[in-house]
Parts: sequence; structure tokens; C-alpha cells
Amino acid sequence: MLKISNAVELASWEIEITQVRAQGPGGQNVNKVASAVHLRFDILHSSLPPFYKERLMALSDQRISKDGVVVIKAQNYRTLEQNRDDALERLKALIQEAVKTQKKRRPTKPSKSARRKRVDKKTQRGKVKALRGKVL
Repeated sequence: MLKISNAVELASWEIEITQVRAQGPGGQNVNKVASAVHLRFDILHSSLPPFYKERLMALSDQRISKDGVVVIKAQNYRTLEQNRDDALERLKALIQEAVKTQKKRRPTKPSKSARRKRVDKKTQRGKVKALRGKVL
């Protein structure tokens, strides 16, 4: 059971976790022990509310396939349990990030006094530069 928010929870049957061998350099066990984790989560066939599904499918994240399957590979830790917890936390963070609503940007413009000051500074600078000409 993975709790996303107060109202939304994912059942353990919706998340498929498989053990795989970790990549990269390591000690004696890197070629023998399957301590990395592949987490697969099918968005379209999950019990998430429709709003969550739409927002997740609209994301342009490389971890989400065109079929709506989230694949997360966790291999940061040396133990299977820590990698499993890490993968679940990353899935939770992905879902929570997808449903956050962005603040609407309100366009602003500079005040009259700011515009006047800007023009005054430009003309002042122009006068200073005009004095740099050749003396006759």
C-alpha cells in the first residue's frame, strides 16, 4: 500500500517490483546478488482518479512509456529493501509532482515613474556620450 495523498492510495498489486542485478562497478557481490529494483506501474489500468491519470499521461518524462507504463530503476543502495523503498518514494514523488497545480502567471508592466526614470537615464547617458566628440 502506497499512500499518495489523504484520499489517494495505491494497492500493492498495482505496482510490480522485480529484482535485477545492479550495473556499474562494485565489490565481490555485484555480479552475484540482485539488489537493484525495477518498478513498473501501469497508469491506465490503475485505481488512480481520472485527473491523476490525465496529468501523468500529459507529462513528458522519459520514465513514462507511450503505453502509460512508468518504469523506475533503483540501484543507489546496496540492499534490496533500501532500493525498493527508494523506487516507491520516487514513484510517489512523480505522481505528486504531476498533480501539482502551477500558479497562473499574471503579466505585469512597469509603473509610469519607472518608465520615466528609465527614459531620463537614457537621455542623460546620451548627453554624456555626446560630450566625448572631437573638440573643434
